Amino acid sequence: MTALRPEREDSYGTAPYESFGGDAYGDAPYAGEPFLPPIDEETVALRIPEPPPSAFGGEPLSASGAPTASPATGTTPGGRAARRKAAKGRRGRHGGHGGPGVGSVDASDPSVAPSQDERPLSRMEARRQAKARKPSAAVVASRAVGEVFITTGVLMLLFVSYQLWWTNVRAHAQASKEANSLQDDWASGKRNPGTFSPGQGFAILHIPKLDVVVPIAEGVSNKKVLDKGMVGHYGEGALTTAMPGDKTGNFGLAGHRNTHGEPFRYINKLEKGDDIVVETQDEYFVYKMASSLPVTAPSNVSVLDAVPPQSGFTGPGRYITLTTCTPEFTSKYRLIVWGKMVEERPRSKGKPDALVQ
Repeated sequence: MTALRPEREDSYGTAPYESFGGDAYGDAPYAGEPFLPPIDEETVALRIPEPPPSAFGGEPLSASGAPTASPATGTTPGGRAARRKAAKGRRGRHGGHGGPGVGSVDASDPSVAPSQDERPLSRMEARRQAKARKPSAAVVASRAVGEVFITTGVLMLLFVSYQLWWTNVRAHAQASKEANSLQDDWASGKRNPGTFSPGQGFAILHIPKLDVVVPIAEGVSNKKVLDKGMVGHYGEGALTTAMPGDKTGNFGLAGHRNTHGEPFRYINKLEKGDDIVVETQDEYFVYKMASSLPVTAPSNVSVLDAVPPQSGFTGPGRYITLTTCTPEFTSKYRLIVWGKMVEERPRSKGKPDALVQ
């Protein structure tokens, strides 16, 4: 039987020794007395359930959302780093006191710190970036020169297209219209042989080998005659030559070799004996190609003489002379072709053999 012990006063009040199993000041229980374990609080009173773990490393959270402090020390468990982070959160963003609010961000956390690219630029940095993006004077000059070259190239291409294609289209249309008008007038008797005014058509030239059929007009003006796709008769001033119906003389003609219908482009391919026919209102005059002069100076007007010195003709006769530029696409020299009349045929007898074949 265990004897009762007198009560003893301590800092927690008066309680029997038996309730503690020993002395509250570290004294051991009395000898011979059995040891009594401390009371299990869980069996004595209700306990507040532990809060769920926090997002700051698994520590429980208080009702305000902050990690709870250790009941013994009053500090946040989880180590020095966690306590330091919690303390910064309590002081606020600018070092002020108070717990962290909802959505607060720890500026010391490198995972949430703003990157250097996202931070606003200073005025000096913005000016430097704008200056770096601005092209230099050399770049601007090179771009301007490039645009000038491109524009010039486009204009040159358009000009070449106009010269080589469109002038031919237009000249062929004009020459065809003039040839049809001539034949209509001849059929109706509106035109009579005689003297013709500059630019007036009076005959048609046929070169069967080259498939050339082109009107012949008076004069060798580019604007009035040659640029319209026709060939011109040297009939003005010092270069006046004979007409086909004259008993003797040299019938001189000029025509473009390139552009504006280019009727004489391939006369360099004519060979001795090839037919050249001049058709007028009343007659056909048939010539045979006799000789040529591949290159001569533009000032060599002797090729239009009644008896050209370089033609191979030895005396007066009825000749034809074709003149054009050479080499192609230039006007540096002249190409000359001569022919000799071999037949004069009235239109009433029909076409000559040279046009029938």
